[in-house]
Amino acid sequence: MTDIIQLLPDSVANQIAAGEVIQRPASVVKELVENALDAGAHEVNVMVTDAGRTLIQVIDDGCGMSPTDARLSFERHATSKIREAGDLFALHTMGFRGEALASIAAVAQVSLTTRRHTDEVGTELTIHGSRFMGQEPVACPVGSQFKVENLFFNVPARRKFLKSNATELNNIIAAYERIVLVYPKVAFSLHSNGTPVSSLPAAGLRQRIVDVFGKKLNQELLPVAVETALCRIYGFVGKPEAAKKKGAHQFFFVNGRYMRHPYFAKAVMAPYERLVPQGEQVPFFIYFDVAPADIDVNIHPTKTEIKFDNEQAIWQILSAAVKEAVGKFSDVPTIDFDTVGKPDIPVFDSQQGEARPPQVNINPRYNPFQQHTTRRESANASHWQDLYGEKTEQATQEQQLFDEQPLEAGGDIIAEKAPTHYQYKGRLIMTAVKSGLMMIDQHRAHLRVLFEEYMERLTQHKWATQSILFPDIIRLAPADANVMRQISGELENVGFTITDLGGDSFSVIGVPADISGVEPRRILTELIYAAREQTAGHDFGATIALSLAKSAAIPYGQVLSNEEMESLVNRLFACSNVNLTPDGKSIICILQQQEIDHLMG
Repeated sequence: MTDIIQLLPDSVANQIAAGEVIQRPASVVKELVENALDAGAHEVNVMVTDAGRTLIQVIDDGCGMSPTDARLSFERHATSKIREAGDLFALHTMGFRGEALASIAAVAQVSLTTRRHTDEVGTELTIHGSRFMGQEPVACPVGSQFKVENLFFNVPARRKFLKSNATELNNIIAAYERIVLVYPKVAFSLHSNGTPVSSLPAAGLRQRIVDVFGKKLNQELLPVAVETALCRIYGFVGKPEAAKKKGAHQFFFVNGRYMRHPYFAKAVMAPYERLVPQGEQVPFFIYFDVAPADIDVNIHPTKTEIKFDNEQAIWQILSAAVKEAVGKFSDVPTIDFDTVGKPDIPVFDSQQGEARPPQVNINPRYNPFQQHTTRRESANASHWQDLYGEKTEQATQEQQLFDEQPLEAGGDIIAEKAPTHYQYKGRLIMTAVKSGLMMIDQHRAHLRVLFEEYMERLTQHKWATQSILFPDIIRLAPADANVMRQISGELENVGFTITDLGGDSFSVIGVPADISGVEPRRILTELIYAAREQTAGHDFGATIALSLAKSAAIPYGQVLSNEEMESLVNRLFACSNVNLTPDGKSIICILQQQEIDHLMG
């Protein structure tokens, strides 16, 4: 019987490894930029064509490589970062496995031009799909220049499953942002199809954050700084008023490396527990300096999951540091106590002379043991109708609201409801029906009504635009600006008029007529986030209609007249779905008559 186990060829092994390391064009950008930073670059330029499908080019002014090192760098597990297994716990570089370049060369056509400052000429190396094509001397500046063309050209299945250019470009920008936030002293630039997307000069940490995400964020950041024997934590957290339901910028970095850590995210949010509405998130940019021996970064191919030896202790330190930052800068809202009925304390006036001590009046003849013949008349007992008549009348009126009218059997619920409604705490519309007590959430009901009206307008292209007297200028982060350009057509269909001013700035000239009272910046921010999170095949028109409906729906706490409640209920029951909102929340609840009888005993 012949042996069946054999060693795979290097080209096949490299393609298998590429499946884990190189998942999309953004992975290539991440690996090449990290190598440039490990080489000591002071300026890194990234250029992509067709969101990285056609070309990814990374140019740096780092130390460069010799001809031998350039050739050897494309071999698997060839690295200058470590020498033995113990070096994994003393890492001070971004890369260490020696798999990135071999994986990239296995699935693309790669050329490398590099020169050291001690060499008179550089070297140019070309590899196509792990096949060495040639190497020759060439004149070039100091540093390295990688050109990755036709990514996944020899793995058509992988290329087919790439997302749209807009989605892949967003992923590239996200990977780019995670790197530039760690190295503020390095200048970066990003171009897409020859168009500048981002240009970041060397700056301080706070300025780098502002350059990436906009000047508005500068007013919302609070510095965090603490240093202990376990770690050093520094960075910025957002003020409570900067909280958002979606799209908050939240970043963790450890020893210059981006990481995801939901456990530490809870430590950051713990001090905001009673300062921000439930479900909202504040932005934060937290940096950890930890001894390399106390963390393990070699647990995931993307190196974004990191284990800490003293996780619980660092959690406590982080939470205390954030709490101190919020309290130190007096960003806890001032408590405005109720002043009704408080004693009137006059201000002391020295011109009125010396203050007199208060006089205490006493009755020296008072004897507590002496029985008094005067007795209070029991007016309360004999005239209770006068005291409770008003409340009794009010209770009678409320009871009449739910008096059930004679109903025909078999009628639907809208025909069975009482003509008079009762609003409970500005939230629920309550009315009597044949089966019991019907409760309707007024905000969700109006949300369902508006959503279906907006969807019908989208279908018929009948959406009016309300011009803004003073245009609203919005400056977005590069990734958000790219999404804004992507969805500009859909926004125009629903009534937005937006002009691209260049430099990731936009001017909002008109908004849909039905939401003219809502802040355009907030709605557009929600729509951009929804577009970034949208899955393939999803109708973005429905996403826009839902966001607009949420902004224009009746808020909780708004008092409605009986006519307004009647109109809302009738419009709700004319919808295709009266039970659930478009995002799956309940609108109607009926308390059955049997349950009411049981509660009343």
